[in-house]
Amino acid sequence: MIESLAEEVSRCRLCEEWLEPRPVIRVSATARLLIVGQAPGRKVHETGIPWNDPSGDRLREWLGLSRDQFYDRTRIAIVPMGFCYPGKGRSGDLPPRPECFRTWHARLLAAMPEIRMRLLVGRYAQQAYLEELPATLRETVRQWERWFPQAVPLPHPSPRNRRWLAQNPWVEGEIIPRVREAVHSLLWE
Repeated sequence: MIESLAEEVSRCRLCEEWLEPRPVIRVSATARLLIVGQAPGRKVHETGIPWNDPSGDRLREWLGLSRDQFYDRTRIAIVPMGFCYPGKGRSGDLPPRPECFRTWHARLLAAMPEIRMRLLVGRYAQQAYLEELPATLRETVRQWERWFPQAVPLPHPSPRNRRWLAQNPWVEGEIIPRVREAVHSLLWE
């Protein structure tokens, strides 16, 4: 079932009026961890490999995972809020298109019954998946234990966020080690 659904997603053209469709997801019926990010960047769009950029390097470092471990679809699913590169804006990439979430997320999650934890990377994913969301990303991440272990709100690991991370050293100093430990326990228990 998940394979036919993934094939259907790969043929999706809902957004072609606004951008060049090339959906990038990784799914599996046996995955236990779901990573929900924003949308593929330009490099990911070109390669078709999710998190195949400096943001992905930092995310893998945060999680203490090798590339092979990270891309093991039997353990980890990757379903961004928008499946296609949204294009460039004034201060970075444009927001993810809303069609993907509305059309595909519920169906994909229903086909992945083993998901035990969702890493919600960035504000778009957090707004879609968390209830009673604090007003700021900082406060949402600070209150991460409210949703743990089913969901973990994280800031985006983009190099553009270096300053934010430097201003909030508790993220990498306190939260990331605990999340890394939980992810390893979940994936290899």
